[in-house]
Amino acid sequence: MKQRIITAILALIVFIPFVIYGNLPFAIFIYIIATVALFELMRMHKVAAISIPSILSFGLLWIILSSSFPETFFNKIEIMMIVVMLLLSYTVLAKNKFTFDDAGFILLGTIYIGMGFFYLIETRNEGLSYLFFVLLIIWSTDTGAYFVGRAFGKRKLWPKISPKKTVEGALGGVLLACIVGVIYQLIDPFPFSMIILIGATILASVFGQIGDLVESAFKRHYGVKDSGNILPGHGGMLDRFDSLLFVLPLLHFIGFIQ
Repeated sequence: MKQRIITAILALIVFIPFVIYGNLPFAIFIYIIATVALFELMRMHKVAAISIPSILSFGLLWIILSSSFPETFFNKIEIMMIVVMLLLSYTVLAKNKFTFDDAGFILLGTIYIGMGFFYLIETRNEGLSYLFFVLLIIWSTDTGAYFVGRAFGKRKLWPKISPKKTVEGALGGVLLACIVGVIYQLIDPFPFSMIILIGATILASVFGQIGDLVESAFKRHYGVKDSGNILPGHGGMLDRFDSLLFVLPLLHFIGFIQ
C-alpha cells in the first residue's frame, strides 16, 4: 500500500501539470502514454516490438490520436482500411506465423487504445472542468468500490475475471461517484440539469468499472498480473487508464462532452 501511495503521488505530480497546461505539451504527453499502453497490449499477445505488425499498429495509433490530421490524400477511415489490408497481406507473407486472429487483435487493440486517448486529448481541449469531472468520477468510483466492498461485500461481481470485486462494492462506487458529481455540479456547474448530470455520472461510473473489468479479462486471458511495471504498485499504463478509455468516448457519444 505504501508503494502504491508513493507512486500515485509521484504520478500526479507529473500528470497534473500537463493537464493544467494543456495544448501541445499535453498532447505529446498523451501520445507517449498511449504508445506505452499499446506496447503493453502487444507484449501481452507476444507481438514483437520491432516487426511489421507493430510498425503498422503504432503508425495507425498516432494517426488516430491526431486531432488535425491532414487529409490531403486519405482520411483516417481510409488509412485504417489500408492498414487492415496490409495486416491481412502480412498473414500470407508470414506463412501462418502471423494469423488472422493476430491481425484482428492488433487492429481492435489499436482502435480501442487510440480512440480512448484521442478523446482524452479532445476532452482537455474542451476545458479543464470536463476532464477534472471525469477524473474525479473515476477516482471516486474506485474509492467507493474499494471501501464499500471491503466493509459490506458478499456477492462476487465477476469472480472468473476479478475475484475481489463485489456487487456491493460496485454499487458503492456508483453511489460515491454520484455524491461527488452532485458536489462538483454545485461548485462548478455544467450547462445541464442535475438529473442529466446524475444520469451521466451513473453511466460514467458503470462503464468505468466495465473498462476496468475488460482490462482484468485481458490479463486473465494472457496470464499476467499487470499490463506492465512502469508504475510500481499500480502496474502499467493500461492498468491506470483502463476506465478512462471507456468513459471518455461514451460521454462524447451521448453529448455530455461536445
